[in-house]
Amino acid sequence: MSDRPRAVVVVTGSELVRGERTDRNGPFYAREALSLGLDPERIVIVGDDPGDLESALRSADGADVCLVSGGLGPTHDDRTVELVARVARAPLRVDPELESRIEAVSRAAAERLGRPYADFAPGVTKQATVPEGAVVVGIAGTAPGLVVAGERTVYVVMPGPPGELRRLWPAAVASDPLRQVLARATPPERRVLRFYGVSESAVARALADAGGDGAGVEVTICARDFEIHVDFVVEPGAGERADVLAASFVEPLRRYLFTEDQRTVAEIVLGECRARGLRLATAESCTGGLVAARLTDVPGSSDVFVGAVVAYANEVKVTQLGVPESLLAAHGAVSAEVAAAMADGVRRLLGVEVGIAVTGVAGPAGGMEAKPVGLVHFHVSTQEGGRGGELSLPGDREAIRARATVAALHLARRVLAQSRHEVV
Repeated sequence: MSDRPRAVVVVTGSELVRGERTDRNGPFYAREALSLGLDPERIVIVGDDPGDLESALRSADGADVCLVSGGLGPTHDDRTVELVARVARAPLRVDPELESRIEAVSRAAAERLGRPYADFAPGVTKQATVPEGAVVVGIAGTAPGLVVAGERTVYVVMPGPPGELRRLWPAAVASDPLRQVLARATPPERRVLRFYGVSESAVARALADAGGDGAGVEVTICARDFEIHVDFVVEPGAGERADVLAASFVEPLRRYLFTEDQRTVAEIVLGECRARGLRLATAESCTGGLVAARLTDVPGSSDVFVGAVVAYANEVKVTQLGVPESLLAAHGAVSAEVAAAMADGVRRLLGVEVGIAVTGVAGPAGGMEAKPVGLVHFHVSTQEGGRGGELSLPGDREAIRARATVAALHLARRVLAQSRHEVV
């Protein structure tokens, strides 16, 4: 068990527990806590019921830090600040400066919407009512970010929208109450190894054969869309043990290891192209633009990525990508031949040096004995030639599309790496 200061994450929002939206704040808080030297014990997700939220907050009483998100709006069901004050045993008061800042935002909104400010005034006062001694670290819209020092626990209270939380987070980290806790924390070293083309069980077996974790080194193995991510969390003084374990662990898996620096496969593909002045485009059928989305998720990708053609219908494959109708008639849209023609076609159409193509059967319907659901063909076309691949992917439609996206990018990574000495 770690002797680092402990952190508990409490995320509130009925839309989260109903499955209408996926929680992004809990994982963010946990990652940030670990990087700062805190030990994230658990993530608790509760709805907007005040009893449930108060119970979750009380369950964190005694932890060094409680990281909270959500429930900071102006309406009656936004109860987070009130309940944090109750658990922290801090009386509520109106902060005049905060009230003035929220009022300015609200008056501007009222004018923009053509509504009387009186409609907003009660919410302004509500959001400016904070626990005695709370540090206001900023506002997002009209929601304040707060740091509250309780008797045993420091509460960091942030808005629910992930973008707003992340914008206010640095100021919370810099606040005096949280800095006092962090002064007792020693951030562990974190190493990330990413593998592709190997099973999770094989990775676990390699770890066990290498001696397993422990003695200041904690290792977690996580399968994500056909990739295996292995995290080493190394406590101070355990670096040598981690070096020995990692070297022994990686040896039988080296041919599957594609990064040790936390870069995603999309970042690696873009980096390979950037290093040699190559431009890239995609032609996608069953993935519907997901490969392009992964590439453009990377900041700065515009210097490499030119565009995409989502050629879902055969007509688009023919008219936009130049796939011969005779090829479609002979082999069908889901075939190695058509994948190759799509990759070549998008290269010609958009005038790039590298084309990535994907065509397959994502399901749940549309499969047949010769071409079942999950069958996907890939092709990467370059100036030196091309390389294709075929996979039978398990899972539902969402999983097949996600895994096909990752597989296409890894094929591009391998092609670019193998041709590195040839590509100018």
